[in-house]
Amino acid sequence: MQKFKQQVLEAVRTVEAMSPVTPQIGFLAGTGLGDTLKAMEDAVSLDYDEIPHFPASTVSGHQGRLVIGHVKGKAVIAMQGRFHYYEGYTMAQISLPIRTMQLLGVKTLIVTNASGGINPLFCTGDIMLIADHINLTGNNPLIGPNIDEWGPRFPEMIRVYDPSLMALAEQAALRRGIGLRKGIYVGLAGPSLETPAEIRFLKTIGADAVGLSTIPEVITAVHGGMAILGLSVITNMNLPDAPAPCQIEDVIATAETAAPKVRAIVEGVLEGLPGS
Repeated sequence: MQKFKQQVLEAVRTVEAMSPVTPQIGFLAGTGLGDTLKAMEDAVSLDYDEIPHFPASTVSGHQGRLVIGHVKGKAVIAMQGRFHYYEGYTMAQISLPIRTMQLLGVKTLIVTNASGGINPLFCTGDIMLIADHINLTGNNPLIGPNIDEWGPRFPEMIRVYDPSLMALAEQAALRRGIGLRKGIYVGLAGPSLETPAEIRFLKTIGADAVGLSTIPEVITAVHGGMAILGLSVITNMNLPDAPAPCQIEDVIATAETAAPKVRAIVEGVLEGLPGS
């Protein structure tokens, strides 16, 4: 764990040297959503391979770039692309960028992802506000020795997604005439997609959407004391009685089509946050 702590500190020093901006808000872009905050002012970027110990994004739709700048007057650090457990990375590697954000001073984290819809009332292209999640990855980024200065040994998970941020997102969507769903996200390990029987099971336990990311980063952010907002683009429907193949190209295309709506909601949230 001491080695991991040192790796995070080295990443922090590199990011601090790239920009004088002290970010208060972190943004994590999911598949096909890398350009959600493309209109950042005074933006400075680094490819992940320029940051010590950052993994590489190996999945289509993830640009692999860290950007710092201002959006709606707020200092933001944005990850254009994330890392997945199924890529072979450890939970520590997946959590390293969130720890980097934490030590840089980030207090609010906005996460986005692409997911398969389970709720039959959803449609492809919908945006779902994540109200809660179910961790079925079979792992947890907090396993192992706890670094006490980073967070408590047993963090509470009773209110993972911040109610005030959800309210800002709902208000932003309403003002802009954007339909916004709300539901529970379940995270699996992947990379194989779900069988019809698994989808029936996930629906039974209360899931509205399913994906292969987000859970490790969110748990890390909770441990680090961040307020979290989650937005999930429904890029395909998982209906067990009418199963259909899911192609990554279609997922990316749907996410890219929905990105302007996600951007409008996120910008509305940033406008509603205090400070600069």
